Amino acid sequence: MARIKVHEFTTLDGVIGAPMWTMDYGFTDELGAEIGGFMSSCTAILLGRTTFEEFAPAWSGRTAEDDPGAPFFNESPKYVVSGTLQTADWNNSTIIGKYDPETIRDLKARVDGDLYVSGSGTLVKALLDDGLLDELHLFVYPVAVGEGPRLFPEGGPRRALALAGSRGLDNGVVHLTYTPA
Repeated sequence: MARIKVHEFTTLDGVIGAPMWTMDYGFTDELGAEIGGFMSSCTAILLGRTTFEEFAPAWSGRTAEDDPGAPFFNESPKYVVSGTLQTADWNNSTIIGKYDPETIRDLKARVDGDLYVSGSGTLVKALLDDGLLDELHLFVYPVAVGEGPRLFPEGGPRRALALAGSRGLDNGVVHLTYTPA
């Protein structure tokens, strides 16, 4: 059965939305290697609608010469959770409909390899709620921005996770890996 591995860029105060603040810290080789390390078992991508709509134009025109991650993003099967999208023109993209935990369980059973999720905050919150997330990779940037969407918003349910790894990176970012407790 496929595992769902989630990757989020976040601030010290937990903001995950519109991560323009990452630009101040650079996308270093070490950061790329960390992300590539846990992605190595992933053979497919699972995205929410908003992230899909942002990624499709950003990645579809890139080549391996532009970014070593481009072949993975462009050639891998992509499954899009959306109740509103009618078409998904990005290579190998399939709309699987609105979020349904049974559809995700079925996808986990069918995919050979693991599923990679980046961003997709609404989807990730639902995966956490339904116990479908297997690894949560938080890249914590040394900045607090004060406001914005959070993966764990105030007033949300209590969540227990188990620390599976931690590593400080050369650009000041900390990679924290959690699994279900």
